[in-house]
Amino acid sequence: MKNFLYLLMGGWLLCNPMLSHASLIQEKKCSECHRLSKDENEKSGPDLFYAGNKFQASWLKQYLQNPMTIRIAGGTGDPGFLKGIQANSQKHPALSKKDAGQVTKELMALMLLELPEEVDLLEPLTKGQKAKIKYEFERTFSCISCHQSLNLAGKVRGGISGPSLVNAGNRLQASWVASWLKSPRTFSSKSRMPIYKMEDEARLRLTQFIATLKNENKR
Repeated sequence: MKNFLYLLMGGWLLCNPMLSHASLIQEKKCSECHRLSKDENEKSGPDLFYAGNKFQASWLKQYLQNPMTIRIAGGTGDPGFLKGIQANSQKHPALSKKDAGQVTKELMALMLLELPEEVDLLEPLTKGQKAKIKYEFERTFSCISCHQSLNLAGKVRGGISGPSLVNAGNRLQASWVASWLKSPRTFSSKSRMPIYKMEDEARLRLTQFIATLKNENKR
């Protein structure tokens, strides 16, 4: 009778869709390249222990099915970082639609802290405000020195040491961008991101501008 109960319970666990996929990020060995906890040592891929704060779920699910290069120079933990040779970087494996959906669900549950929704309460940028912030984005804060973006003609320009911002509006959550600009060390103690002395209004407007950077064909 005891063995029968064990067999019955084992069959139930295998048939339960939530439990059978509960460790898919472990099964896919995501932790070999990505930190899933802040306490882990630096790894070659970007940190994922705050994926639920950082990414938009719809973008993440699409990316996992069709990975594209986001940081041309490679990850900061990659020995070939800043050399700009993509061949040195290991290509991210593509997942099936079903697996991508489950992994996305698991990753979106990983959060470092609750982020303020201050950006969502702001009025949309006017055309004049957007032009002013674009100037600050490119000249005052020199964001394009490290990050790729789109110019007025829709062409990609900018540096490669930081992740591309060409499609940041579809990839990143605005609340995370605002928090990152304010205190990048909160998320990564070894971040290369400069800490700018900017007023909250400028930081939030810059966040709003980054949220407008959208290109479905880029990452």
